[in-house]
Amino acid sequence: MNAPAPEIAELITELEEQERRLTLPRFTHDDAWALGTLLVELAREREAPVAVDIRRGGQQLFHAALPGSTPDNDAWIDRKRRVVERYGCSSLLVGSRFRAKGTTFEESSRLDPDTYAAHGGAFPIAVTDAGVIGTVVVSGLPQVEDHKMVIEALEKFLSA
Repeated sequence: MNAPAPEIAELITELEEQERRLTLPRFTHDDAWALGTLLVELAREREAPVAVDIRRGGQQLFHAALPGSTPDNDAWIDRKRRVVERYGCSSLLVGSRFRAKGTTFEESSRLDPDTYAAHGGAFPIAVTDAGVIGTVVVSGLPQVEDHKMVIEALEKFLSA
């Protein structure tokens, strides 16, 4: 097998570093509200037609659909969230790892693409000494932009 292209290898390194750096000390219902409203504020500032979803375990703690979003965004949220729950890392990282192997998630994961989508925008909520306990997802922009919005919000949330 050939080595992954340098840009894919670099992206994977960056995504793995984000996950290490964005581990939270705790994550409560109030934290979900604060992170969710922060994401909504970022989306409103940009007039981004997104839906936002935050879950801990099997419980939805926050959901918002902004103007311009559609029910399709909720379907994408579910598909991307399932990837994070299955693999324990961001949906963009999962898709990138498949591309680094010269394939795609859809071709090689053996998972139903109507149920799972390794497209950017879903990120694990990891808590120190507890591991991945939930997900934060944005859907409505191109996948890298969905991912970047989540990262920006988590960085602001952690610095508050």
